[in-house]
Amino acid sequence: MTSTYTVTAHSQADPDVVFSVLVRAGTWPLWSPIDAAEVETGDPDDPQRAGDTRVFRTGRAVSRERIVELIAGRRFVYENVNGPFRYYQGTVDLARPREGGTDIVWSARFTPKVPLTGPFWRWYLTRFMRRMADGLAKHAEKSGN
Repeated sequence: MTSTYTVTAHSQADPDVVFSVLVRAGTWPLWSPIDAAEVETGDPDDPQRAGDTRVFRTGRAVSRERIVELIAGRRFVYENVNGPFRYYQGTVDLARPREGGTDIVWSARFTPKVPLTGPFWRWYLTRFMRRMADGLAKHAEKSGN
């Protein structure tokens, strides 16, 4: 059974600055609960492209994610290619509200491998991704100055 989550944050930074932080895996440990980030090819401090696979470590957990869609300043879409999910696709949408800055909407659709664990994963991922979105918003503000 497919589950979902959605979290939101707001950054005073421009969407292009927020996007620039998102596409550089090397920045993620600076603003998120992730301990370490690598890319399978290239430098994690360079901007990644659609098709690139990134490897994140959080404690003992290792997550491999492939970028499937990038729209500069607007959208970042990735799939988890290992771990406890049969299917996991996350999307980070960026929008510029009238009052300025960037609204960040981080959401995903996922199907856990273990039946009946969807409610647990939804609870866990909502909390974890709220920290991700808030950290991204704050880091982008510092990066844009």
